[in-house]
Amino acid sequence: MSLTPSRRSPQGRSLAARLGQSRVASRIEDEVRVTAADLVDSVAQARLKVATVRYKVEDEVRSKTQKFRSRVSEARAKLGDEARFIKSWIDNPSRTGSVTPSSPALARRMASFVDPALPGPVIEIGPGTGPVTEALIERGISEDRLILVEYSPEFCTLLRQRFPRATIVEGDAYALSTTLAGHLQDKAIAVVSSLPLFNQPPAMRSALAKDAFTLLVDSAPFIQFTYSVVSPVPRKGSGLKAFVSDWVLRNIPPARVWVYRQAV
Repeated sequence: MSLTPSRRSPQGRSLAARLGQSRVASRIEDEVRVTAADLVDSVAQARLKVATVRYKVEDEVRSKTQKFRSRVSEARAKLGDEARFIKSWIDNPSRTGSVTPSSPALARRMASFVDPALPGPVIEIGPGTGPVTEALIERGISEDRLILVEYSPEFCTLLRQRFPRATIVEGDAYALSTTLAGHLQDKAIAVVSSLPLFNQPPAMRSALAKDAFTLLVDSAPFIQFTYSVVSPVPRKGSGLKAFVSDWVLRNIPPARVWVYRQAV
């Protein structure tokens, strides 16, 4: 008779043993299922993080690319404007007093003397490529209030492209009333001038200022910049009172702004 205990078949096992085995298997299966679900979630979260980082990188690249393109465009425009000024100066140095446009700092200083709250048009004479025009718009003067008098046909074409709602008048600013006949319905609140006045004799400069004030409302300013240390509009016998700004050093060459008003 053998002393080795016989193995029971699964069918011969007790009910408790079979239930215990089933519970262990079920628990293992549940843990495996949970682990698999956690793994899927982890993979999904990882993919989401990768996608987020990729989107941020792509967005940053797009932003930097756009900024670079914008700077290139601005540089091209600036070089183009300077080339136009040089050509205009070579063609007619008495009409174009500088080989470069006014700097943004000088343009803003000139525009600062115009009150946008006052109703009425603003006359700009000698706008060139439009740096002061842009400053006036930034100041709060709506584009359709601007009347720009420019002698150069090339600059007039450029101004019409850049400021389509402004009134662009091709003509001689030194005959301002005649040039603006039919273009000015109401008296203006300011005349802003970038003309190279010192290229003209004193009598012609005085006549320009006198003519300009006939187009202005009472106490309105005639604004003129200059590279000189003396007044570009002759003061003696003019009946004008004047204010002069400090030097705008962020301009080549440095310049000052003179503001003239009729003495009351």
